[in-house]
Amino acid sequence: MVHNHHNYAWRENHFGKDLWVVRKGATPARPGQRGFIGGSMGDDAVIVEGVESEEAKASLYSTVHGAGRLFGRKEAKRRFTKEQMSAWLQERGVVLIGADLDESPMAYRRLPEVLAHHSNSIKVQHTLRPFAVCMAGDGEFDPWKD
Repeated sequence: MVHNHHNYAWRENHFGKDLWVVRKGATPARPGQRGFIGGSMGDDAVIVEGVESEEAKASLYSTVHGAGRLFGRKEAKRRFTKEQMSAWLQERGVVLIGADLDESPMAYRRLPEVLAHHSNSIKVQHTLRPFAVCMAGDGEFDPWKD
């Protein structure tokens, strides 16, 4: 089991000082610390481990929490169709229940490309392949959807 937050503040020691480190959209990745990084709903996710390096130290032992968007939510809804999203997921063998175009996998960067830029501060331990995704659809009441 791997548990990590990507929006929080912790008291940590860096540069010989106790500091408040705020990670907004970042995953902690101290040497030996495991974390989870997700891709889009149709891409692999990974379990990573932080490694010691100058790059890791400079980032306060933080890394990405996901692949990152290429297009914002509104642009994704304008740019892509449900047919395109369904075809993209079907090609990868992923069953989709719910969701709307704002979460279309085509609106995200590819996770392996993002991880390649962080190879000096994390190492991938495991790759997880999705087979189904359940999300609240458009117009569906979800008090936790942001």
